[in-house]
Amino acid sequence: QVQLVESGGGLVQAGGSLRLSCAASGSIYSINAMAWYRQAPGKQRELVASITSGGGTNYVDAVKGRFTISRDNAKNTVYLQMNSLKPEDTAVYYCNGDITSLSGYYPRRYWGQGTQVTVSS
Repeated sequence: QVQLVESGGGLVQAGGSLRLSCAASGSIYSINAMAWYRQAPGKQRELVASITSGGGTNYVDAVKGRFTISRDNAKNTVYLQMNSLKPEDTAVYYCNGDITSLSGYYPRRYWGQGTQVTVSS
């Protein structure tokens, strides 16, 4: 009943920018924390950025100062603005939401399908 749909991935040159979006839809009661993860080939999936329901944010050291996570609660959407992109940012990026549905009693984690981000040198 709850889905996360991502958009905005693609190919960009080093130094460029990209904006990822993730819209939650369905029978949503509330959205708690949201986050972006990424996974490069041969590597573990890592937490890139997170944002609490109150707007507090955290970032992995590798992206601090370059990436910004934000949310629009009216649209049930989380964004990841990526600036000064580097080839090492190349990965599949996944949206994650801690969401309580209208018929649920506790929140659960939902995942987007993943979107490929490729940064060329």
